[in-house]
Amino acid sequence: MADAAVPAREGGGAPGDAGPGTDASDSKAAGDQPRGPGAGALLGWLFLLPALVVLAVLVAYPIVWSLVRSLYGADGWSDFTGLHNYKELFTDDDTFTALKNNLIWVLVVPAVVTALGLVFAVLTERVRFATAFKLILFMPMAVSMLAAGIIFRLVYDHDPDKGVANAVVVGVHDAFSEGAPYPGARPRGNAGFDAAGGGFVTKAATPAGGTALLPLVALTADKVPSDAQPAPLAPPAPGAGVSGVVWLDFSPGNAGTPGQVDRGEKGLPGVKIEAVRGGHTVGSATTRADGSFTLPASATKGGPVQLRLAESNFATSFGGYDWLGPSLITPAIIGAYVWMWAGFAMVLIAAGLAAIPRDALEAARVDGATEWQVFRRVTVPLLAPVLAVVMVTLVINVLKVFDLVYIVSLGSSQKEANVLALQMYLASFGGGNNQGLGSAIGIVLFLLVLPAMLFNIRRFRRENR
Repeated sequence: MADAAVPAREGGGAPGDAGPGTDASDSKAAGDQPRGPGAGALLGWLFLLPALVVLAVLVAYPIVWSLVRSLYGADGWSDFTGLHNYKELFTDDDTFTALKNNLIWVLVVPAVVTALGLVFAVLTERVRFATAFKLILFMPMAVSMLAAGIIFRLVYDHDPDKGVANAVVVGVHDAFSEGAPYPGARPRGNAGFDAAGGGFVTKAATPAGGTALLPLVALTADKVPSDAQPAPLAPPAPGAGVSGVVWLDFSPGNAGTPGQVDRGEKGLPGVKIEAVRGGHTVGSATTRADGSFTLPASATKGGPVQLRLAESNFATSFGGYDWLGPSLITPAIIGAYVWMWAGFAMVLIAAGLAAIPRDALEAARVDGATEWQVFRRVTVPLLAPVLAVVMVTLVINVLKVFDLVYIVSLGSSQKEANVLALQMYLASFGGGNNQGLGSAIGIVLFLLVLPAMLFNIRRFRRENR
């Protein structure tokens, strides 16, 4: 009976054997399949869960919180204002200035940095020390925005002895311009002069054959030329014209008499004297080494003349530009930003340039194309994807620029250099104490960055396909 209870398997195989038409390897493979249709997806979500939690806490939650907070006023959650903060954002003068400056940054900076990066990347292929060249240009990227801001506040210092920018500008200017011989000098207060367009003109007219004493003060001893001679105690004989003397009316210890030439006082050579009648210049002369001068007789043919010390004698020497002033503060900060990020653009573009097929470049040269034509018609089109990456990255970055602007413009020019990120900080924590308005600015800034982010995401997906 026990033997009969065991049925014979069809095909004569043992109970543990595979049936006919079945391979043992197929059975093993079948046993390795996932137990359920969603097991692989579930495992993937488990691996993504930590990243999703961090993303929700650090990105999603702040965005939602800022959106809700932007609907409330400065007093907090008890002060619901709806869209009032957004209305104030587009009508406030400070915010309008920030929007205007952000537009300047977006239109200028990415284009300039990308162009410089492209030029540097091409040049590095033609120099012997390409690695050292790239290292030097990329080195500013290792400097933080805070440190760069401090550096460029020193670079843009108005004093040419401290600021590198003005030292260079003043050096170039002085190389092509002699400047005024006696900057800052002026006639003594009781010498009978009126100020006239940066110069000085005598109140009283001098007739033919007359003499004039023209004392100057507010001039340090080091500004007196080394070849200056003692002023004559009496002006030279004028003849039919007008004569006089221009001198530094100062004696050590104030021992001299103001308005009179004292022994030892220096004459001032090279001073331009003009004879003026009815507002028109009728003659001129230049002082000699002892400060004396003589106007020609032709100057007094029409009657007495007034004597004018020309503006060119006293114009203050060129001291450079006020880089941190209201008119130049934004270009100055942009210059600092370009200094930092040009190396970044160069490295990315150089990597794309190295991936360009050399056959395409050589074929263009064999066909007779010049180097400029090869660059414009072959190199740039092949680099278009890389250039787009650099441009979009820089657009996102300049929309968020904050610390460089805050440090460099710290002071009276901050309002003129304002950008949205800085205005968001100032409105929320920097004295405005209105986190509702600050949150509204943050939402607007997010919406401005969003198109560039979406463009990058679509490009990544297209490249993956």
